[in-house]
Amino acid sequence: KKQEEQKKTEKKVSIGGQAVLEGVMMRGKSSMATAVRDADGIIRLEAKRINPTEKKNIFWRLPIIRGVVSFVSSLFGGMKVLMRSAEVYGEEEPSKLEKWLSEKFKVNVFSIISGLSVLLGVFLAIFLFMWLPQTVRVGLEKLFDNSFGLWAKNFIEGGLKLLIFILYILFCTCIKDVRRTFMYHGAEHKTISCFEKGMCLTVENAKTCKRVHDRCGTTFMVFVMVISILTFAVFESIVGESVQGILRVGCKILLLPLVAGLSYELLKALAKTNCWVFYPLKVPGLLLQRITTKEPTDDMLEVAITAFNKVVEMDADQSIPECEFVLPEKRKNLTERISKILAENGITESAEAEWIVSLTLDIKRSEVYTENLVTPKYIEMVEQVVSQRITGKPLWYCVGDTDFYGYKIKVDQRVLIPRPETEILVAKALPLLNQNSKVLDLCTGSGAIAIALNKESGANVTASDISEDALYLANENAKLNDANVNFIRSNLFESLPQIRYDVIVSNPPYIRTSDLEGLQSEVKNFEPMLALDGGNDGLFFYREISKKCRDFLKENGVIMLEIGYDQAYDVIQLFSDFTSVEVIKDYDGNDRIIKAVL
Repeated sequence: KKQEEQKKTEKKVSIGGQAVLEGVMMRGKSSMATAVRDADGIIRLEAKRINPTEKKNIFWRLPIIRGVVSFVSSLFGGMKVLMRSAEVYGEEEPSKLEKWLSEKFKVNVFSIISGLSVLLGVFLAIFLFMWLPQTVRVGLEKLFDNSFGLWAKNFIEGGLKLLIFILYILFCTCIKDVRRTFMYHGAEHKTISCFEKGMCLTVENAKTCKRVHDRCGTTFMVFVMVISILTFAVFESIVGESVQGILRVGCKILLLPLVAGLSYELLKALAKTNCWVFYPLKVPGLLLQRITTKEPTDDMLEVAITAFNKVVEMDADQSIPECEFVLPEKRKNLTERISKILAENGITESAEAEWIVSLTLDIKRSEVYTENLVTPKYIEMVEQVVSQRITGKPLWYCVGDTDFYGYKIKVDQRVLIPRPETEILVAKALPLLNQNSKVLDLCTGSGAIAIALNKESGANVTASDISEDALYLANENAKLNDANVNFIRSNLFESLPQIRYDVIVSNPPYIRTSDLEGLQSEVKNFEPMLALDGGNDGLFFYREISKKCRDFLKENGVIMLEIGYDQAYDVIQLFSDFTSVEVIKDYDGNDRIIKAVL
């Protein structure tokens, strides 16, 4: 009863596959998909539409003819897929000859190499499986005075072919990369068998399935060898044994399409039945598959399942688009491509592409135009940043962090992006501090100023902000930089404990409300208004700070404030009763910092 229930759930599919470099290709009725695990451990997928069999000319669907078509397609298509999977790992710098051929003749050198590889493989196959067995057969005939009959000679030659084939496969298993390919071959079979058994296609279920399969190419090769023995024996019985040497090899090549076609039909027919009567015909191929397949790892099964599911999905829904591998790319080419994309979207600053590539790859800007390959993982990261940047989102929000005074500061739309001129505030405050100093940073935002002051001086730093979201990110930044800062939520001095500080610093909002609309779109549309709006005249926060700061400063304490380029006079008036007030300019010569000593 259990066997009957299992038979009901079993289903035959036309999906077949091929192991490739670190992956598996699956081919269905109208699509094919190749899944490869790249150098970063990520499964990369490429899927293409193919011409369904039922839409081909009826001639190409005739028995035997369809086998020949399948054989040729597998030979050239299989090599192409194999070479394509190798591209996922990147390619070496092309030689001068390759560059010259590409430029001079406008040819795809990689395609030529692929074609030559196929031809080389064909010649090797002719040598190993046609010429060599034939030569050995002739030698044996001479040794035994031509005492063998016609059929015996062909079976001796066929046996030699099979022996050479087995030895060749065993030799290949000694190569590490080939062993891994055989493991992926096993993953391909287990995946297909799991689906055919009606089981849920999971790694755990696939592991329980056999790694041998009736429709395997290994079995096909065994059939080719056996049928070639019979076919050529019949041929020799008709034309006689006068055909020898190279001419005999040529005849075998001419008969190969017929052999391939007959082998294909036999393979298809036997795959449709589990009758024990036909099992002996399957045994040689199944046994040989024990060599050409190895037990796969879980991650290999995951790759095979990914390719299989994609084919099932695309065969079922013709509207699903094709997809291509994300391939490694040279840093130079990547930077130039990103620069072009940014320019097409109105971002013409060439440094932006360099910053995006260098920050994402964590390299110097001077290294973005090198020939080093960038793996698909980092290409996708770069493209993700670019996709955000072309919406107008500020670069540093897209990247996710910025450098401030040598410290990495995470930034997003919860906080203002620290500007280079604010580093001047830190630089001028540091000479006033030591490990015993107490510092207050008002309107801390990302915590950049507070973190830099604490790390550079060891001072006891307290930082406040009215925004809970900003404080949450500032805390993250303090942990990221191993800084010891006490963060407090407060509207300026409102919720702060009554403590006297040696130094108070602040970069408060100072943009006039009427000027906000005229700001760059990436500022007004993305950066928080709470950190920008300084009231009608831009001086609201300076007035509030000037009223309360005296209660929080020690005698001879210092307050340092970043200001707008045209606000120095007005802010100086607010601190006119201080012992001294100094204006510090920025890198462009604009008034930027007010330093007042109580």
